[in-house]
Amino acid sequence: MRWILGALCFIAFGGAGAQAAHDDPDEWAMLSRVLALVQPIVHLAAHSPDPQAAQSAIDALLAGSDPRANRIASDLFDEALADVPPAHRPMLRSIGRDMLVLARRQQARAGTDASPESVERAIRARKELHAMGLRYWDERQFQDALARGDAIAIELFLAARGLRNLPEVR
Repeated sequence: MRWILGALCFIAFGGAGAQAAHDDPDEWAMLSRVLALVQPIVHLAAHSPDPQAAQSAIDALLAGSDPRANRIASDLFDEALADVPPAHRPMLRSIGRDMLVLARRQQARAGTDASPESVERAIRARKELHAMGLRYWDERQFQDALARGDAIAIELFLAARGLRNLPEVR
């Protein structure tokens, strides 16, 4: 999430000092668009009872599933390219699209972490579920834990990573 916010800030302020932004209405318009993208995400992070709400919003932006955000991002990109010679714009657009693909891949990799620490955490969660009389691969038991609001069991099921068709729980 940090790199996206950093990239948005770079677009908004890159190459333009505070004085330039103060004197240039186009700079203020660009900043307004950046803020329109960032504000809902920050608001979700600050006020949602769901700790993953901001990440879900970032995921939606990266997936291109928010038409309003797509339009704002496209306008921002067009403004950022306004001073770039037309011959170079297609290459920069291509790089931008490829960066989104890379960001999506990185998000997917983060969700399937196979680091030694992550594997150790999954093994511990499996052992704890077993000690509770639960099977880490049993989707019905997971659904039952959801139905009864058993936060500890739910957390262990998620950490154990044994369910194939894990429902979206955020």
